[in-house]
Amino acid sequence: MKTTCIIVEDIQIAADFLRKFCEKSDLVEVKGHFLNVADALEFLDRERVDLLFLDVEMPGATGFDLLDSLTYSPKIILTTSKTEYAFDAFQYHVNDYLKKPFTYKRFLEAIEKLQQQTQASEPTPALVPQQPATIAAETDFLFIKSEDKLVKLKKDDILFLESMRDYVKFVTPAKSYITYSTLKNMEEKLIGPIFLKVHRSYIVNINKIDDIRGNTIYLLGNQIPIGKGHKDEVAARLNIL
Repeated sequence: MKTTCIIVEDIQIAADFLRKFCEKSDLVEVKGHFLNVADALEFLDRERVDLLFLDVEMPGATGFDLLDSLTYSPKIILTTSKTEYAFDAFQYHVNDYLKKPFTYKRFLEAIEKLQQQTQASEPTPALVPQQPATIAAETDFLFIKSEDKLVKLKKDDILFLESMRDYVKFVTPAKSYITYSTLKNMEEKLIGPIFLKVHRSYIVNINKIDDIRGNTIYLLGNQIPIGKGHKDEVAARLNIL
């Protein structure tokens, strides 16, 4: 199955170049090209894709503003002519970074790496027994694989979860644990009223929140950003007046 994508790029010739690579690879289906962030977000509100090819500098909002506004977590490949965005790209956990002008070989490497990551993160049915939803809803704990062992965590002990590309970090008052998974998968497992996704890279335990200042949540010495696309849900769940 092909990876679906959109291209968010304000320079037409660059977008055409990228579209040609997608067609040549026969691995990626381009669902649309958008010249600015606003039009791209309007499309993404109606339809989801697997991957975004995203330029950083565009008229109006930047590519990073788009990432802050997303309400789900597609794969992200930044396409930019400047290397100074590499640190920001890491902070946003983008999947790859293509510096313009990039070759078809480099493009193909990025796509093949993404597909390998996707296949690796899919659970094997024979190894993952399905539990009835009623059982999952009643449990107040979960098991995660960390450091070659299964660790039992009480849900109430979890402060927050942080996405780290192909891994998720669980932070508790006593210790942090890193497991191979995605934040989306963990969001589906955390059944119950105490967890809230506040950013594309963070889920917090709302019972542990100390206070909120501006767009930042403070809990036990940790600072968690609130993404633009999550502000309304945060306000509703926390009864912010």
